Amino acid sequence: MSKSNTTTGFRKILVANRGEIAVRVMRTARAMGFRTVAVYSSADAGSEHVRFADEAVHIGEPLPTQSYLNIAAIVEAARTSGADAVHPGYGFLAENAAFAQACRDAGLVFIGPSPEAIRAMGDKAGAKRLMQAAGVPCIPGYQGEDQSEKTLAAEAARIGWPVMIKATAGGGGRGMRLVTSAANFAEQLRSAQSEALNAFGDATVILERAIVAPRHVEVQVFADRHGNAIHLGERDCSVQRRHQKVVEEAPSPAVSQALRERMGATAVAAAKAIAYEGAGTLEFLLDAEGQYWFMEMNTRLQVEHPVTEAVTGLDLVELQLRVAAGEPLPIAQQDVRFSGHAIEVRLCAEDPQHGFMPQSGTLAAWRPSAALRTEHALRDGAEVPPFYDSMIAKLVAHGGTREDARQRLLAGLQDTIALGIPTNQQLLERTLSHAVFAGGKATTAFVADHIDTLLAADEAGRNRAALLAALLLQLGERGWPSPLAHTLPNALRFELDGTVHAARVTPRGAGRFGIALDGQAPVQLSLLDMPGDGSLRFSCDGLSAQAFVARHDGRVFFHFDGQAHRLDDLTHVPATRADADGGDGLLRASMNGRVIALLVAEGEAVAAGQPLVTLEAMKMEHVHCAPRAGKVALHVAVGAQVAARHVVAQVADA
Repeated sequence: MSKSNTTTGFRKILVANRGEIAVRVMRTARAMGFRTVAVYSSADAGSEHVRFADEAVHIGEPLPTQSYLNIAAIVEAARTSGADAVHPGYGFLAENAAFAQACRDAGLVFIGPSPEAIRAMGDKAGAKRLMQAAGVPCIPGYQGEDQSEKTLAAEAARIGWPVMIKATAGGGGRGMRLVTSAANFAEQLRSAQSEALNAFGDATVILERAIVAPRHVEVQVFADRHGNAIHLGERDCSVQRRHQKVVEEAPSPAVSQALRERMGATAVAAAKAIAYEGAGTLEFLLDAEGQYWFMEMNTRLQVEHPVTEAVTGLDLVELQLRVAAGEPLPIAQQDVRFSGHAIEVRLCAEDPQHGFMPQSGTLAAWRPSAALRTEHALRDGAEVPPFYDSMIAKLVAHGGTREDARQRLLAGLQDTIALGIPTNQQLLERTLSHAVFAGGKATTAFVADHIDTLLAADEAGRNRAALLAALLLQLGERGWPSPLAHTLPNALRFELDGTVHAARVTPRGAGRFGIALDGQAPVQLSLLDMPGDGSLRFSCDGLSAQAFVARHDGRVFFHFDGQAHRLDDLTHVPATRADADGGDGLLRASMNGRVIALLVAEGEAVAAGQPLVTLEAMKMEHVHCAPRAGKVALHVAVGAQVAARHVVAQVADA
């Protein structure tokens, strides 16, 4: 593939993405003097990325295929706004050769690699063949054209169990399945192909030998159109759940200087082999002996690029813009310097205690820690729609050593306030605190191996939170109690994070209360300060503590001891309520989402627990199963958008 030595000027950049991605790109673009244009769906009309941009263009309805993945609409938005360059962000369009080609055909500068390079590396099977030809070590597997179930099963047996199924057009962990034996290969293959077809429009898969408990290590590369290519070191992305990255860091605690140089040289050779231009990432699996294998190349900037920026002092978006304008890279390999250690965590709108179910809704309060670099597009009252990725923010800490960075990130994460929507905040805190992670020993098996510990109940913490909840209900919205308030005991009943409690609160004057929780002996809580900005300081049996409180839509949300809590007052609600979760045969949507598959026919006899309906929310599929045995009546159609708790099916006696 040949390179052009011409320069390409541009003045106005359209960012073809949303949320924190768009804000991140626009921040650098504006600092460099470029005008910026946002695109938005109907669900994002009030989004921060729309407010942040100089101009914004509406491109369609909420579904990604009707807006953010709609190539024609985005190209038209560039024409309408007068943008002469397009930055694809770091989502699916950034690795879409058709999009890069459409920008080229429209006379727009595509801030990324050429359509040819994207096409070469976007197909996992073809990319693997290219890398093998370039001498890059690859995992043994099958990437043939015969996609019959019989051939794939035979190839899997030849490779040896366990085997990894991967969608060739995939990304973000979609269309990937780990299969441990022939017994469940067919089922997992069909599941991977279905997910790949829904996500990428292509059900083709490859097979690879599964490397047991490896490290996931990736190398950041940059190349220009003048033949220069460098690497910016590696990132360790081993802490994952369902192939979705949770924590990333640079450098990797498992990579020595000598190994870094070898992996970096391999990555640069791969980039040069396809005449690459711009930012790219070579992803490798690394075993305990220091052997590494190529997995794939992401032809874009990665979500986790801030940790590389932190340790190199470089702005990677600025490098992208300069390379896209035809400038040579401003640094050579020998100029790259690494300083300290950086760690990033992904804050996601999901409920780990209920199967990591994606969450959507209104953010009642958002207060990022001033001690961290936080990439986000949030504010009080921001809507988190159900149509897009569940990640709502990235929190990054940099320190002189890995331990410095870990401690700073942990403290900043505990100070970060995100109220109104369940998040994985506690899981992130426990990951950073875990001895295996703290010791730099986490592999891709970390989350699965330690999930019980990461999700374990903290009974002492729950009890403290419940005492505070009772105090908040006693205070109500009045704030500081009047010295003339009565001192009669008050019986309260409330639900805190899904658990119902009963409390007896006795005012004792001067902001002091005796609280008997769930029949236990009374504990004294004293209100110390309540300045009116949502913050609150109190003491519990003499120990002072702080909390932050927000009220939204009839609920109370509070942040205490590093955790977010949801409080519902049930004092005047009857203690008994109808069984709404299966006894009546009703199957309700567990979250806002779109129906992508009906797995049974109307009137079919089903068994309890049999899969009935598949919903997609925030780029993940969720199968909903029969609450009982009987005859099914379907209440939705494929393609329908449903809200959480909406009845999607009912199972009656056969």
